[in-house]
Amino acid sequence: MLPIIFVLPLLQLVILSNAATFEVQHIKFGFIDNDHSVSSRALIEKFQASTYFDVFTNFPSNSQASKAMLKGEIDVVLDIPQFFERDLQKEKQNHVGVTINAIDGAAAGVENVYITQIIQNYNQHLKVDLQQISDQKTQAIRIETIPLFWYNETLNYKTFMVPGILVLLVSMITLFLSGMNIVREKEIGTLEQINVTPIKKSQFIIGKLFPFWVIGMGLLTVGLLLAKVIFDVPMLGSLVLMYAYTSIYILVILGIGLFISNFTDTQQQAMFIAWFFVVIFILMSGLFTPIESMPPWAQLVTEFNPIKYYVEVMRMVMLKGSGFLDILPLLIKTLLYAIVMNGLAVWSYKKTT
Repeated sequence: MLPIIFVLPLLQLVILSNAATFEVQHIKFGFIDNDHSVSSRALIEKFQASTYFDVFTNFPSNSQASKAMLKGEIDVVLDIPQFFERDLQKEKQNHVGVTINAIDGAAAGVENVYITQIIQNYNQHLKVDLQQISDQKTQAIRIETIPLFWYNETLNYKTFMVPGILVLLVSMITLFLSGMNIVREKEIGTLEQINVTPIKKSQFIIGKLFPFWVIGMGLLTVGLLLAKVIFDVPMLGSLVLMYAYTSIYILVILGIGLFISNFTDTQQQAMFIAWFFVVIFILMSGLFTPIESMPPWAQLVTEFNPIKYYVEVMRMVMLKGSGFLDILPLLIKTLLYAIVMNGLAVWSYKKTT
């Protein structure tokens, strides 16, 4: 258990916070320039100037570009047609072909957004240039947007991910420890000795779970320090409010761990079952994918996911500076969850004499 307590939190927070990102960089980019004009070169230079694309080579034909994509040498192919510049000047419009390797659908969607933004930016400048050439006396009208980003001004993805990874740190470790602890007593045979003592069932359970509650609060402290020192994550809300909610949330996790341990006989069984539920909770918590994009039935299932509430509360308090009234509905749901899970855990624990 000692490596789980001291090593796993550091690896989880430091490594996952850097690795868990939806930003797609170093996109392997190829192009087919059938026009070889000033306009086509200007479009290619837009991609070369982007930090997301690594421009490789100009393929002479579509067949060679297809073979390169089949081998995994490129991810995106830009096909510029012949007479690209001429049609732009005469007909004021034209089309380019973009082929994206979409085996990874999420990455392909992000790549498509990058490509669309670059082409739109090129299109805006092209309209201004063409209009100035056609009529030197007419000044082109341009509308520029000035975005204002709230809560994450630098658009740093770690600011969004670190609070969620911190939730996983507290949840996984407290669940594994509480689930394995009583099972370990079964394996070494000390649980039967405890059962024949006059100690009450409630006293035994509190004595078993309280140390892990303290460890969970300690993990939150360590995680907050690492988040601030290493990742410089803003903490706009009240630390007292975060600790107060976490103290109730850990009771939910401890109740689940105790409930699992009551129906398992070995630590291996407890670990596998706990891991099974943790994976489901994580994937359906909104940590990596928005809950709003899930099917209606999945959104309904997430209402029974305690990690969902903790992720939402941590991001609200840390990044938005939300107060007690803002998180009160989530706090009530978590409190009810804690009462139900611990009630089931105590009821299912059989103390025999």
